[in-house]
Amino acid sequence: MNSPESHALDWDDLKYFLALTRVGTLRGAANAIGVNHTTLTRRLGLFETSLGGRLFDRSSQGFALTQLGLDLLPHAERVEEEMTALSRTLIGRDAQPRGTVVISMPHALALTSIMDDMARFTDKYPSIELKILFSNDIANLTRREADISLRVAHEVDDDVVGRKLVPCSQAAYCTKDYASKVTDNRGEGLHFIGWNEPEGETTASWLKDSHYPKATLKHRVSDLIPHVTLAASGMGMAYLACALGDRHPGLVRAPFQKPLPYRDLWLLLHRDLRKTARIRLFVDFLAEEIKARRTEFSPPDTDGL
Repeated sequence: MNSPESHALDWDDLKYFLALTRVGTLRGAANAIGVNHTTLTRRLGLFETSLGGRLFDRSSQGFALTQLGLDLLPHAERVEEEMTALSRTLIGRDAQPRGTVVISMPHALALTSIMDDMARFTDKYPSIELKILFSNDIANLTRREADISLRVAHEVDDDVVGRKLVPCSQAAYCTKDYASKVTDNRGEGLHFIGWNEPEGETTASWLKDSHYPKATLKHRVSDLIPHVTLAASGMGMAYLACALGDRHPGLVRAPFQKPLPYRDLWLLLHRDLRKTARIRLFVDFLAEEIKARRTEFSPPDTDGL
């Protein structure tokens, strides 16, 4: 007979279980929670042994929950909710401006003056350390994947405290040499660097709605950094956020256009962290700095250079 202790649950085991449930692969789940996949495999094996049954069936599509796993899932999720709520409560009592602030933001913002704001903040508050997570995935603040999230979006409907900081605009950018070829002909004879449009396609909805609807797509990229780099190398024009494109030393705003409204820049945090000293200081500082440079993110509607 199993002893009562053999059924005692370890929160780490539930974390491993939830990670594999959500991601579906051992390596992906291990990366998601910051352990190696050998540790994850071993701990889940021991967990299944203690429970007396398998939690997952493995197939070519990945891991699928068994009935035991399905029965365990809602309980594990409730434990996770309680643990993260406790964490937020304890952190929210922190009244001293010291410690780490975890910030999630999309890759594009790494190329804007917001990085200068980060540097000024750490100069002003040397006891506060910033951990910045760059990802185009939306961080789940409820599960404490980050303390604060910077997000570019039309609207935000999460259960979070949100500040709409500034509207953002975008425009077409290219090198000075390429700009000299641009005439007022709606883009005829020009090329734009595409994203993931199907091979063979020479246009896209975003291009048809631009100031250069007669331009064609040439070349493709799947990430922002090569998109900017190729444009700065003279391979064509690229639509970029004005706060990014105007800052790049190798790019100019293409002629015969006006910046187009894009989305808004939001600063988000979980409501339980509003009174945490270091969080409050960072949020107020960053919001003030960004709002003071409003026209950097949404320039006036003047023609390009």
